[in-house]
Amino acid sequence: MDKLSALISFVRAVDLGSFSAAAKNLGISQPAVSQQVRALEETLGIRLFNRTTRSLSLTEAGSRYYPQARDIVDRLRDADLSVQSEEAQMSGSLRIGLPMGFSEKVLSGFLIEFKKAHPCLLIEISVSDRFADILAERLDVAIRMGEIRDERLIVRKLGISQRCLVASPAYLDRVGRPKEPSDLSRLDYLLYKNSLSGTNVPLVSPSGERVEVPITPTMIVNNSAILRRAAVAGLGVGLYNHWMVRPLLADGSLEIVLPEWTYPHHPVHAVYPSNRFIPLKVRRFVDALNQFLRDEIALTEPDPTSS
Repeated sequence: MDKLSALISFVRAVDLGSFSAAAKNLGISQPAVSQQVRALEETLGIRLFNRTTRSLSLTEAGSRYYPQARDIVDRLRDADLSVQSEEAQMSGSLRIGLPMGFSEKVLSGFLIEFKKAHPCLLIEISVSDRFADILAERLDVAIRMGEIRDERLIVRKLGISQRCLVASPAYLDRVGRPKEPSDLSRLDYLLYKNSLSGTNVPLVSPSGERVEVPITPTMIVNNSAILRRAAVAGLGVGLYNHWMVRPLLADGSLEIVLPEWTYPHHPVHAVYPSNRFIPLKVRRFVDALNQFLRDEIALTEPDPTSS
């Protein structure tokens, strides 16, 4: 048995959900894939798959075996890429994870232009406000907001996103405009579910003093676009990245609350697995994105003194 070929067949079958799809992907017959996986199971002395006429699923042992096999296959691919021509390296798939609001408001045009510049790349974009595990989801690169403490990742800071507390003028006319941070406690608060601050709003005074103001959420959403619409509809006050609400501030749909107070920096990072060779296509993507953000002034410059 060629164990490396068997490992590749096993990984492709898991990724694609069937032996026939794996065979098509690998350019071999379905019986060949099935035979390689069975030979691998016999060598290991375990069953890797539960097989029925309609489905293919991993056994408990297969679930434990898969991540290690996946890593071996990925490392082989990375080794091959490291010695290929630039043209070859800028082909194949590039799997990117993006926050929903950031991709919609800032990155959609950039992604289209990047694809035009690299027509041989298959760009797979996963858009979600959920904090994706890029290793589990096998992403090549992801854009993340906020502080990152994960030793499994390489982190490159792209810039700082300024934030502002906003509400609709109609809502503020109805309930009164806050004059002090403590006034926020009496207002309806629209909370982003994944916010690390929870039910406290961090604020920085004009003199640099930091305070945390307790708030009462009346709506909790894990989607920034819905939360933005809720603010425009006059449902309450919320904390948003400035790039997300800039047009709504310009046309008067929203108004900044407590404008003399600011908020702790909200860094934006590109992250990728630390246990893998960084492909040229990942480096090109991150470099191009960094330049785009600088040109478009979507973010302020990274603070060189911060992590």
